[in-house]
Amino acid sequence: MQVIEAGARPSTPGDPTRYSGEVWTDALIEGGPPGNVNVARVAFSPGARTAWHTHPFGQILVVVPGVGLICKAGEAAVRLRAGDSVAIAPGERHWHGAAPDRAFTHYAIQGADSDGRMADWQELVGDAGYEAAADAAVASGA
Repeated sequence: MQVIEAGARPSTPGDPTRYSGEVWTDALIEGGPPGNVNVARVAFSPGARTAWHTHPFGQILVVVPGVGLICKAGEAAVRLRAGDSVAIAPGERHWHGAAPDRAFTHYAIQGADSDGRMADWQELVGDAGYEAAADAAVASGA
């Protein structure tokens, strides 16, 4: 058993090739073999979001405070609120982040391959695409 004290690891700013807007990540658990499960807390300022990406072993998101959005390729974005959870299948192309007017935080749980790779990052979600997805999610009540 290993106890990791709160604040023992520094927060890291989001890489601008992987995130739009202000994003901060706290690595909570960096698991090793055999499961290679990693857990992070990710905090998004209003309007901040990930780039499109996939996960080789899938991902689970658990929403804590705020209001966010998640969008699977080819589908409409869905609003997320505190208490929601999302299971993302391996290889499923998606993005997630904060609503335009609300901050958003989630826990991200995912496996890593033997090289430590947890995600395959793709292009950033542009402002126009993000705004259209956010407007559609609000209009649909999703």
